[in-house]
Amino acid sequence: MMLRGIYILVFLSHLISHRAFGQSHPLLVLSKGDVAHLKNGVTTYPLLKDTYKDVATEVDSALTQPIRVPMPKDLAGGYTHEQHKKNFLTLQKAGVIFQLTGNVKYAKWIRDVLFAYAELFPTFTRHPSTKSYSPGKFFWQCLNDANWLVYVSQAYDCIYDWLPVAERNTLNQKLFRPMADFLSAETPQFFNRIHNHSTWGNAAVGMIGLVMDDKELVERALYGLPNEAESTLLKDNDGGLINNPGPKGFLAQIDNSFSPDGYYTEGPYYQRYAMYPFLIFAEALSRNRPELKIFEYRNGVLLKSVYALVNLTNANGEFFPINDAQKGMSYIARDVVPAVDVAYHRGGQDPTLLSIAKEQGRVSLDITGFSVARGLAQQLEKPFVRKSIQLSDGADGKQGAIGILRNNESNLTVVLKYNGHGMGHGHFDKLSILMYNNEQEVFQDYGSARWVNIEQKDGGGYLKENTTWAKLTVAHNTVVINKSTQFGGDVQLADKHHPAAYLFDTSNAHYQVMSAIDSNSYAGNTMQRTLFLIGGDEAIVLDLFKITSRQTNDYDLPFYFQGDVLSTSFAYAQEKSLKPMGVNSGYQHLWKEASGLANASSLSFTWFQRGSFRTITAATLPGDSLIFGRLGANDPNFNLRRDPVFIIRRNSSTSTLFANVYEMHGRYSPVHEIASHAHSQIKEVKIMYDTDEYTVVSIQRTTGKTVYVVIALKNPDPMAEHEIKSMALRWKGATTVQEQN
Repeated sequence: MMLRGIYILVFLSHLISHRAFGQSHPLLVLSKGDVAHLKNGVTTYPLLKDTYKDVATEVDSALTQPIRVPMPKDLAGGYTHEQHKKNFLTLQKAGVIFQLTGNVKYAKWIRDVLFAYAELFPTFTRHPSTKSYSPGKFFWQCLNDANWLVYVSQAYDCIYDWLPVAERNTLNQKLFRPMADFLSAETPQFFNRIHNHSTWGNAAVGMIGLVMDDKELVERALYGLPNEAESTLLKDNDGGLINNPGPKGFLAQIDNSFSPDGYYTEGPYYQRYAMYPFLIFAEALSRNRPELKIFEYRNGVLLKSVYALVNLTNANGEFFPINDAQKGMSYIARDVVPAVDVAYHRGGQDPTLLSIAKEQGRVSLDITGFSVARGLAQQLEKPFVRKSIQLSDGADGKQGAIGILRNNESNLTVVLKYNGHGMGHGHFDKLSILMYNNEQEVFQDYGSARWVNIEQKDGGGYLKENTTWAKLTVAHNTVVINKSTQFGGDVQLADKHHPAAYLFDTSNAHYQVMSAIDSNSYAGNTMQRTLFLIGGDEAIVLDLFKITSRQTNDYDLPFYFQGDVLSTSFAYAQEKSLKPMGVNSGYQHLWKEASGLANASSLSFTWFQRGSFRTITAATLPGDSLIFGRLGANDPNFNLRRDPVFIIRRNSSTSTLFANVYEMHGRYSPVHEIASHAHSQIKEVKIMYDTDEYTVVSIQRTTGKTVYVVIALKNPDPMAEHEIKSMALRWKGATTVQEQN
């Protein structure tokens, strides 16, 4: 009789809670109706079924282990960090499994873990590490605590109606409301800024606010803390401004972090990371604050951002390592799976997104993942074809852009970086290029100097070499003037300026072109870089880098190639002893291995990379130095990769033009030991005409044919007519490419 009475009390407490809060849980990214669909879907649609089995197996395994909620101590990669991370990921999954099975063992486990956190939370002030500008509670930085709350709020949502009122009140008062206050009111320098950190913080506070029906927290998440709650301005570890009394809150993040095309100002690596809080909180808002019309906000920029992110990848789905980025990160990542699912479900169910989801190999266990799995089961999938695209940067779309030219016949991709700096995670690399042949890097960007979540390397955080090497201009494939870094390495100055997009044209069937101008990176110097992607299945790239200056400068144009040197058209001598190429601006990290001098009006350098051949053919001037170097000097802890570099150096020049052709050719089979087309098909590159108004370059092939490439440097109007009388050239539009026998 007593036991029956307890059941009645528990039932009444659930009923009272439901009526008191006027809402039914789950309500963030699941509803009771969604759960009914999912129960059917996990037995019907293969990808959803496989995902469910994997998640259930993982959760069941966790339930066999003792609950571990250790006192925080370690940095990223350490035991306590990784245990708390494992906890929040497993809690979220356990909540979904509870909803799908109704088995109370999952709810009990979630409850017990949450009460362990509620007991731990008030026993200390912050994490003992002081490396972060905003030390967290369970982690060394508030960012990871916000990760924790975004995931745990979903677990709490899934068991909220199951918990007795008294237990909910305890968790709300001892853990969740204090945690939300800690991340916001108590750490305004973390919460009130435009940055991926604050996006996570805003989403965390907003999502737990929705679960607890705490309208104050939801408003705080949407619009930020009031100005009077702000403390003095600080700088974060990357030099970025924090706690700026300007825009703040989740809506301001959407307003200021994305361009109208969906490009994220910090670059694709951090866009990948920020997509989860952006889209998971947006999904919750669409259900609970429908008046915001969050997926229509700013012309649907959140959904556009998913397409932008997928377009910022190579053939293997790996993100271009623009700005601070760990190379190899791809759209297979945990954060991107729900982004693709939401974009498919909320954005009109574009069948091309199904091909991305198929590669990801799993879906979210919610209605968005249900939609994707159903679409794949119904064989609605169509290929997502990456095309040439220009993605504008800046909230107004007027802070430069990222230009991407693609030739799918020759599997060539060329990226030109002429966007904004990207705040604290930006690199000083205006007008730098990346180049891919399929998924292989031909000219690489270093990415960041960091070993993410590997504790042995400075706790998994950014290494000092990130500021002494990876961010600096010489670490990129762009011109370095006087061995110095763009903007003198000043982040705040760099954030004020950006290159201007001059031309992006893919309308011609025989070639594509993009061009941008930078007049701010080096005071008193204007740089314009233009890239032509010419041809079909044997395409070549012409790179014109023009510098206009009234002063005498030294210019370096580095190429971070991958592979083994095969041949050169110039003589070079190996250094008898290795010495750094400079004392600062990144040159202190480069060994000089060999050098020579240009001995003709054009040079050729061929190297071998993973089964095929690559050649640079460049127009040269008398006195040009040709340098082979390698990364690794002044690196006693071996924090840097030993990457090779080829540098064309032009000293004591005012205005000048670098004209280079990049060519992919041939194959080599190590099994059959046969090389085909191992030699370049380009005989010479020659600058035929170069003024402030026009540039004409000839590319002579070994077949005897010559390609003439022309660009008007002052007028990109496609309808404008041009003439160079001395060369008997007339054409319409900014560019022309003509082949003659």
